[in-house]
Amino acid sequence: MNRTARHAVRALSLAAALGLWQLLTAQDVNLWLRFEQFPTVTEVARAFGERVGGATYWQDLTDSVTRIVTGFLLAAVAGVAVGTAVARSRVAEDVIGPLLEVLRPIPAIALVPVAILLFPSNEQGIVFITFTAAFFPVTVSTRHAVRALAPVWEEAVRTMGGGRGRVLWSVVLPGALPGVLGGLSVGIGVSWICVISAEMISGEYGVGYRTWQDYTVVDYPGVFVGMVTIGVLGWLTSTAVEVAGRRVTRWLPRGTGRTTARATRPGREPADRPATAATATATATNTATATGERHP
Repeated sequence: MNRTARHAVRALSLAAALGLWQLLTAQDVNLWLRFEQFPTVTEVARAFGERVGGATYWQDLTDSVTRIVTGFLLAAVAGVAVGTAVARSRVAEDVIGPLLEVLRPIPAIALVPVAILLFPSNEQGIVFITFTAAFFPVTVSTRHAVRALAPVWEEAVRTMGGGRGRVLWSVVLPGALPGVLGGLSVGIGVSWICVISAEMISGEYGVGYRTWQDYTVVDYPGVFVGMVTIGVLGWLTSTAVEVAGRRVTRWLPRGTGRTTARATRPGREPADRPATAATATATATNTATATGERHP
């Protein structure tokens, strides 16, 4: 199936879901699931058009995006640093590791009372909740990715005279990058869940705050406008993280069908990148063997 056909299938899937929604709500279907209280698609679309034309909608949008971006970037930097330190240093593992394991099971949204007591403003507290939500997925993913690296790569760099800094920048961080990106992808989704919940509890502006306000005044089309907005924002930010991840990991072999098709096309050699990776591993293995090191 080519790209155009796939886009057509996706559009039809979305259109079918909207059509089913319109049918169930317009007919006030009540078959255990009660749709008579739901607004129709046309009512939500009309409310969405009215909201988009006002300044309040864009202010809420700006506030929520600012909180997400600030908390997520802080979590990305801190999570990579802490995860790498715990994986590479026994001292850091003994000092920080137990604290992480105790705090990690606590849902970020459960820290709202702590944020209210700890920070002087609600804005800082919501950013703290967002930071906490993304920090642990990034930290855990980074820790596992660093520990999974083949020791022969580091040994090869050290054999050639590289120090700890060279190992960190040339082996550890590039090698752990796929795992880090997985943590970032999970973290951005969890951040959206927590920032909307925090805005509903203690926010003054934002998409979550506005959605809850619409619910309290029984404005159900407004509630669905907020839900649609949250879904679109989450989709856009997740896509941005994935696209950025693909760009910074161009050197990785791709296991997609397109790559496989190119590799197996008659008259072509197998994909270059896996061969290059295998050659690099073999070279590093030979280097370690020549220096008397044990290959894992």
